[in-house]
This record gives sequence, structure tokens and C-alpha cells, in this order.
Amino acid sequence: MRSIHDLQTPVLLVDAAAFEHNLASMARALPGTRLRPHVKATKCTELARRQAALGHAAFTCATSREIEGMAAAGLGADLLLANEVLDATRLGRLDARVTVAVDSPETIAAAARGGVREVLVDVNVGMPRCGCAPAEAGRLAEQARRAGLQVRGVMGYEGHVMPIQSRAERAEATRVAMEKLLEAHEQVGGEVISAGGTGTFDLNTWATEIQAGSYSLMDAEYEKLGLPFRQALTVLATVISVSEHWAVADAGLKALATDHGNPTIEGARVWFCSDEHVTYAPERRPRPGDRVHVRPAHVDPTIAKHEALHVVEGERVLESWPVDLRGW
Repeated sequence: MRSIHDLQTPVLLVDAAAFEHNLASMARALPGTRLRPHVKATKCTELARRQAALGHAAFTCATSREIEGMAAAGLGADLLLANEVLDATRLGRLDARVTVAVDSPETIAAAARGGVREVLVDVNVGMPRCGCAPAEAGRLAEQARRAGLQVRGVMGYEGHVMPIQSRAERAEATRVAMEKLLEAHEQVGGEVISAGGTGTFDLNTWATEIQAGSYSLMDAEYEKLGLPFRQALTVLATVISVSEHWAVADAGLKALATDHGNPTIEGARVWFCSDEHVTYAPERRPRPGDRVHVRPAHVDPTIAKHEALHVVEGERVLESWPVDLRGW
């Protein structure tokens, strides 16, 4: 059996025990279709199979490539593209149930033209990204129905709420966001109210399904919220240079996403990341060749930089899963 010392760094490691804990904990909290796991966080069909084995048959995707890959892997029972597209032809020809988010006449026309049969009306619930105003949702739903589409309901992502560290404040902000989504749902109808994420998985009691994804592996940003999930993902790096006051390992911006801040290293203070390097001040001076576990601040774009996830138990590599949903 391979060891982590056989792996070329920088490389992604998944702690098997923490990963299994996370999946089991979420399955208890949100069983079956109450959870629609978001595969954008991990971009890995083998990981999605583990979620499906626990009863989560429906999945959320962020790109057409993710939809295609999930369908090809036999995980196409109920796929939601929680994003607007202006060309849905790749989706309409798949042998899978595909629902697409729409927020404008143009995206409705694209879904109908591309052969997609089902949509959710995407509503802006406070995060300035995609989504229509709540008051416009009913009109768009009627337009979609006139175009021959089935409107399953609404979705709205309270992404602006996720980083709020105070649980009470996060709960109140979730309530305010969901009031907007429920207002839209009254106009739109349908059985689906799709929302939420890892940061609000147990606070958002209004949505019929929660689109959490990062919970399975976690990251340093979500760790700040005190959630009942363990840190399962690290980037294994090799120390390549040591000075009197700092050390440098071979995992930099091309191996780690820093949009949510610097990564963390236990027993050290990370100074900065450059292209191929992370520079940090360790409590104990390492030697060149030592291995160090770097915890990313943001799991989703970190994984998208790598080709595989290596599931480990201590220093033993149990399995290697391809990150096979990258691309667009």
C-alpha cells in the first residue's frame, strides 16, 4: 500500500475518518432529499457516490461540465444547474433529469431552445450575484410555462450570510433572506424551495432542500463557524527552504486558493503565498525535505487546481479519486 511519502507534492489529502464523520453527520441532520449536495465544492464523482450511498440522490452543480460528468457517472437522477446559462444544448441532450436556474427572459429562452424541460426561478435574496428581484419571480415563472417549461419552484442562495461568525446573527440574516425567497415562491408555486449551504445547513428551516457542499471536506474559513464537521482536507507540501526565522514549502497560489485569506499550518504563522511557495514562521524549525500539512482557506477553488484526491489513514493512502469534474 502506498504512503503519503510516495506522493509528489503539492497534493491533496483527505482524512478518511474525518470525511466519513462529515458525511454521516450531515446525513443525520438532512436525510435523503433534504440535502442536495453541491458538487462544485469537490468536483469528484467518486466522492459524490459516497453521498449518494447515504441516500442523497439529487445533486447541485455549478457548470455544464459538472452536469455532464455526473450524468456520465450514473448520478443523473436529479441534477440542478444552480447557475444561468445562455446555451443549454449540451444539457438538453443528456440522458438525465436536468433542471436549470433562470432569472431572465433570455435564460428562459435558452433553456427552452436547448431542450431543457425543467427550471427553477433564481431569486436574489441579498447576495449581489445572479437572481431576479422577488417581485419579478411570478412573471418569469409564467413566461417559462408559456415556453413549455415545467417550473419546479424557486432557488435563492444566501451566500452573503455564510461568513457571519455569530450564530445568532447568521440565523437572523438567514431568516431575512428566506423571507424574500418565500415571497417569490408564493408567486411562482412548485414543490421546490432550494437554498442554503454549509454555513446555514441547520439554520435554514424554510428551504425544502439545502445545497451544502463544503461540509464533506471543510476548510479554514468554515472552521471559524464552529460547525459539527471536521477538517478533512489538507494540501501536503514539502519544505524546500529554511531560514533563521521562516520556512518555505512548495504549495503556493497554484496549489491553494487564497480568495478567503491565507491557508493555515498547525504550529505556525503563515506569512504569504507566492506562485509555488508558502512562506511561514514555524514554532519548531523544520528541515528541508520535511512534509507539512497546509489547510486551505477555501476548499472549492483549491480542489479545482488539482487532478486527484488521495484518501488517507495516517500516512497510508487508501484510495485515490480523480477530480474529474473540472472544466466548463
